[in-house]
Amino acid sequence: MKKIIVTGGQGFIGSNLVEFLLEKNYFVINIDKSSYSANPYNVKDFKKNKKYIFYKLDINNKNKFSKIIKKHKPDGIFNLAAETHVDRSIDSPYAFLKTNIMGVFNILESLRSFSKINKKVIKLVHVSTDEVYGDIPKHQKVNEDYNYNPSSPYSASKAAADQLLKAYFRTYSSKIVIANACNNYGPRQLPEKFIPKIIFNILKNKSIPLYGKGTNVREWIYVRDNCEALLKIFLKGKIGKNYNIGTGKRVKNLEIVKNIFNIAKKNKIKFSNKNKVKYVKDRPGHDERYAVNSNRIRKELKWRQKTSLTEGLNKTFKWYINNKKFFKLVSKKNINKRFGLKI
Repeated sequence: MKKIIVTGGQGFIGSNLVEFLLEKNYFVINIDKSSYSANPYNVKDFKKNKKYIFYKLDINNKNKFSKIIKKHKPDGIFNLAAETHVDRSIDSPYAFLKTNIMGVFNILESLRSFSKINKKVIKLVHVSTDEVYGDIPKHQKVNEDYNYNPSSPYSASKAAADQLLKAYFRTYSSKIVIANACNNYGPRQLPEKFIPKIIFNILKNKSIPLYGKGTNVREWIYVRDNCEALLKIFLKGKIGKNYNIGTGKRVKNLEIVKNIFNIAKKNKIKFSNKNKVKYVKDRPGHDERYAVNSNRIRKELKWRQKTSLTEGLNKTFKWYINNKKFFKLVSKKNINKRFGLKI
């Protein structure tokens, strides 16, 4: 049985990946510092699984992280430990630099130290973002060779980490692969993010905040499909390469809101005059459009997404309806105060 370390495994994508790997009969070691973005509710169903171990640990604690690697000798590591909310990065950039850059450095150094005294090869799949490419012109989509042009402290920290990983591959022959995924959505995502924010506010009879005019275009992938892509990258991805993960489905933010309103109506959710779109001041440096070319992962690794946007949004809405305790366990400051900047 192969052993896998998942960092950030109490978070949104991380917990879904843990679940997916357990289903595929991997032994999973979950490492998470349990910060605001982690939620014990996300992993409650795994605790009694004999193939699952949890360590409460910050990846910036290199000594303890190295000890876990030496103890378990995993076959691979999926790094999802990261600060991810763009608004927060504009308010407080330091935490993003510390975790997203120095945290990756610590993982790389831990693996480099391990490789000096062990013959076993540990493959690191680093989960990055399509935001590293910056604003993409209309009618254009970018492949993995496109120059990075990040617009926010968040995307800059992820871009810096990607470059560090590539440098370690060239200098030390580190066994790394980078996944540049488009916007994920699905179960267990914090309501400070766009789609769960809409759902939460509909269920709580609140207005729906929307940046600018709602014309920003994003590419969306259901989190389960993303997990399948990540496993493909681990199993077959070429060392030192990037793989874009996208669906080709690009939608304006306002259209997402309309789609979720329609789903709510089908689920017989009652509306009031308060359930209106509230346009809020746009954030600085807000990218207008993301669009990735995912031909590499489709052709080389034979990956295809399985879930349409309509199907994924329906699944997501139903999960939140059936897991209202999830909302209760998330502090109000994380739910209600993050759409729109403090500065």
